[in-house]
Amino acid sequence: MDWNPHITVATVIEDNGRFLLVEELKGGRLVLNQPAGHLEPNETLRQAAIRETLEETGWDVELTGLLGIYLYTAPSNGVTYQRVCFTAKTIAHHPERALDEGISRAIWLSRDELLSDPSRWRSELIPRCVDDYLAGTAVSLDVVRD
Repeated sequence: MDWNPHITVATVIEDNGRFLLVEELKGGRLVLNQPAGHLEPNETLRQAAIRETLEETGWDVELTGLLGIYLYTAPSNGVTYQRVCFTAKTIAHHPERALDEGISRAIWLSRDELLSDPSRWRSELIPRCVDDYLAGTAVSLDVVRD
C-alpha cells in the first residue's frame, strides 16, 4: 500500500476577537488559511509551528496550547494531511520581513468576517479550528512529546 499522509502544523492566534490569517495563492486564486505548513526534517512540531507562523505572517509567537489533530483529504488532489493545530499568542511583529512565496499578506479577521465568504477558505479546517478554539478545546502543550 502506497499511502503517505503529509504532516502539517497550524496556529490559531486570537487578539480581541480577531484571528491572524494569511491570504495565500492556491490554484490561481487568493484563499485564507491559518499560518500553516509542513513539518521539515529534524524539526519538532512546536518548532515548525513557530517557524511557519513567522515565515507567513512576520509575527513571533509563543505557543499556548494544542488545539487538536485533524485529518483532511484535499478534494483537489486526494492528498491526506494530518494537521497538528496549536494555539499561540503574539510576541513581536516584524513588518519589514518578507513573507513566504505565495503569501500575499497577513490579515486579522473576526469569526463573522471569516464565515462571510466560504469560497475563500483554503479548506473547511479553517473555520473548524477557529470554532474549536472558541469552544475552549485546547489542551496543555505537555501532551506534545517532541
